[in-house]
Amino acid sequence: MAASAAISHSTEPQAGSAFPPPSPQKRPIDREAWIAAYRTVRAETESRAAPLSPEDQQIQSMEDASPTKWHRAHTTWFFEQFLLGEHCPGYRIYDERLHYLFNSYYVQAGPRQPRFMRGMITRPTAEETRGYRAHVDAAVASLLRDAETAALEAILPILEIGLYHEQQHQELMLTDILHAFAQNPLGPVYDEAWRWPVSESRKGQVELSRSVTQIGHGGEGFAFDNESPRHDVLVLPATIDRALVTNAQWLAFIEDGGYRRAEFWLSDGWLKVQSEGWEAPGYWRRTERGWSSMTLAGIQPIDPTQPVTHISYYEADAFARWSGRDLPTEAEWEIAARDGLLGDAFGHVWQWTRSAYGPYPGYRPLPGALGEYNGKFMSNQYVLRGSSVATSEGHARIGYRNFFYPHQRWQFTGLRLSDAGR
Repeated sequence: MAASAAISHSTEPQAGSAFPPPSPQKRPIDREAWIAAYRTVRAETESRAAPLSPEDQQIQSMEDASPTKWHRAHTTWFFEQFLLGEHCPGYRIYDERLHYLFNSYYVQAGPRQPRFMRGMITRPTAEETRGYRAHVDAAVASLLRDAETAALEAILPILEIGLYHEQQHQELMLTDILHAFAQNPLGPVYDEAWRWPVSESRKGQVELSRSVTQIGHGGEGFAFDNESPRHDVLVLPATIDRALVTNAQWLAFIEDGGYRRAEFWLSDGWLKVQSEGWEAPGYWRRTERGWSSMTLAGIQPIDPTQPVTHISYYEADAFARWSGRDLPTEAEWEIAARDGLLGDAFGHVWQWTRSAYGPYPGYRPLPGALGEYNGKFMSNQYVLRGSSVATSEGHARIGYRNFFYPHQRWQFTGLRLSDAGR
């Protein structure tokens, strides 16, 4: 039942590791550094899958989640489809049939297995998926070593997107298997040594004055296209808590009838509370000894000092209303974070903002199928900022825009509070 794996607690990118890779614009191009970065990311995926049995890797516990095996194969398909297939003359496709099975939502890349049926893919097996990964890994390493310098200028930006894309799936591997294990009455353990990182003890609030400033990617280092272009924003006077909302604060909300009082909830959120029977964050269980939660270390008592997590936008918004306060906008969050004023901004929970996920002024998606990566999802979702305990090392950055639908709560999602116009 128990398994052990090393989980990297992410903060902002750290110097001295193989990831993030060197800038594609750096001259001369360090081919071996890129190969090392590629191998580091690919090895982390296999490390996260290692504690899981073939049966664990097969399960799909809901439509929003995917099997571990599918994540391993899909990230491999990404490199085969967009890098090797388009930029490696003479490359031998491992198995054409896999492109239907492991394409996710790239319409321009061809037909695909319906998302809700990913758990039906019993073949290839978990071990055969390892062979697929090894085949592609060898081809990518050869391409990076042998390609002409001019060709690398086209190759490296795609490789870089692929590496950050795979890190996104590394986080999903943990959140998806946690959801699956939470459905099992035996309470399986992914990593018996898993613990929350120590929280910063920051108190007080950050005060923002009325100003016109800029947010968005500044041009240095990697960013997804939805983080650009950098643009002006009007910031109104506001205050943002330095600390995240804790389990102790959430317990007070529960005890005051927060899940039973419609006045705090958006209409759609209240319907969700009633239809799903919500009475606490996701994975919380009421026991004779109090509240417990399903974690990557199995069922554990709720620690009142830790940030609350596995909450939807609807719950975050209701808690803010109950508190007589607000959620910050993503602009307010970014301004406070880049000045280093927020505690636990990274490596604990993604933080809901009250900003709808939409394009920045002047946004243009990437050309071709890769343009489907972010742009076509810019509706009906909300932005989260920061990173979580499941985010891979080197993946977090201040301008990162994560996004989910307001009812979803299987991710490590939490909140901090603000006061707008004060």
